[in-house]
Amino acid sequence: METTSEPIDIPTPDGVCDAFVAYPQDGGPYPGVVFYMDAIGLRPVLYDMARQLAAEGYYVLLPNVFYRQGRAPLIDLDTALRPENLGELRSTIMPFMTALTPDTVERDAAVYLDHLAGQPQVRSGPVGLTGYCMGGALVVRTAAAQPERVAVAASFHAGNLATEAADSPHRQADRVRAELYIGHADQDDSMPAEQIQRLEQALDAAGNQYHSELYSGAGHGFTMVDLPVYDQAAADRHWDRLRELFSRNLQPTQ
Repeated sequence: METTSEPIDIPTPDGVCDAFVAYPQDGGPYPGVVFYMDAIGLRPVLYDMARQLAAEGYYVLLPNVFYRQGRAPLIDLDTALRPENLGELRSTIMPFMTALTPDTVERDAAVYLDHLAGQPQVRSGPVGLTGYCMGGALVVRTAAAQPERVAVAASFHAGNLATEAADSPHRQADRVRAELYIGHADQDDSMPAEQIQRLEQALDAAGNQYHSELYSGAGHGFTMVDLPVYDQAAADRHWDRLRELFSRNLQPTQ
């Protein structure tokens, strides 16, 4: 399915969020999807992924969740993504991540869903979420903050979803009504086995409908073709899971 894509600006109570949208060229309206970026931010690989998802019959909104710090890109991507510089990348982006508090995530989530609801190309009704790395936590927080507006939510190679912190995402499981899919990388130090177990226990206790899957041999960021950790087999499996999950819950326009 051929797609249309473009950059847009979304007014928020805290400024203007620069974003990217992709959707099929013809027909519609389409189910809405919020695509939550990883901490590296908006860049060509994410635009391509948004277009790929849109080609399945969805209107995809990819916001720069760090918009309070400036318009994307916030880093020199050509320099930062060189293998020899990846070790410094985390320290560069950590202040952006720290500034994105649970309160700001919830506030922004309402803005993003309101934007989708206001687009003529978007079908009325609950939306889908997908998120990567840092974006996985945003998926959980959004699904918890907007339970009546989110039908399905997917997280891939996310870290720190079930820490001992008082505001850890897993502590919001009882507010989630969406069907959840959580794809873990088994070589990911930010989401060790004890956190996976803690997350699943919280989801079970809350009675959530979910599937938690371990991608053997995959590392943090395995879906990102511009990173050395990219794993094509794991990335392909992620697309299969996402298509099935969204198709079943959102019934895309073909």
